[in-house]
Formats: sequence, C-alpha cells, structure tokens
Amino acid sequence: MKRLDVAAGIVWDRSHRRVLIAQRRGGDARGGEWEFPGGTLEPGETLETCLARELREELEIEVQIDNEITRVEHVYPDVAITLHAFACRHVEGEPRALGCANWKWVVPEKLGEYPLSPADRALVELLEHDLQAKPEADHSP
Repeated sequence: MKRLDVAAGIVWDRSHRRVLIAQRRGGDARGGEWEFPGGTLEPGETLETCLARELREELEIEVQIDNEITRVEHVYPDVAITLHAFACRHVEGEPRALGCANWKWVVPEKLGEYPLSPADRALVELLEHDLQAKPEADHSP
C-alpha cells in the first residue's frame, strides 16, 4: 500500500477566533469532505515548505508556521497517511478556492457540523482541548 506524509495547517484567522477548513473537490479522492488545508510532501521538501507551498497553491494565502502540534496515522482503502498538523497564523492574502471546492473560517466549536475527512476528525479529537484554548493574539505593530 502506498504511504504518504501530509502536512496540514491549523490556520487561525487574524482575530485568533476561527480556523480555516477547505473542502475537497468533487472529483478528488474523498471529494466533498472538509479538511484542514495542506497537502502531500514532495521529494526534497520539509513539511513546513510543503505546507507553505500547498496553502499558496490551494488558497493563495501566506501563513506563519509555528510548530508541529501533533500527527495522526490513518489508513484509507487506497493509501496510508501520516498527517502532520502545524499551528499556523494567517498573515497575508484573502483565501480563494484555487485548489479546493470551497473554504471557510470556522469557530472550533462548529467543526463537528462539517463532514471532515476521517484523518481530520481524528485530528480534531486529539486537538479538542488545544482548539478551545485559542492562541493569544499578536499585538505587534
């Protein structure tokens, strides 16, 4: 079975109240499901470089990537993944659905209302406490 490393961003908006989720395109594997945005690691990339690239390509945004906060192992019928989740802060660009069907800023309490992919549901369960303890806003000029 194919095995992939995937970088995902827990991207907080500028108010530090909402996180960004993206909906997979209908024709993609697991199309229609929502997920924390990111993508598959390419040869020669670090996970952080991969995540920054994917967020630019899929949503045309720039983020500050803080740290890897957890990882989830999940086996789908067609692929096994290690989902590496990074805490991020949105710094530039208004999201646009370039490489996804849709996107939304969501308060963490409402994530359960979206059909998240299984790996992302597991991620939410692992991070439930952290998502409720929102990061402090950066008040620097």
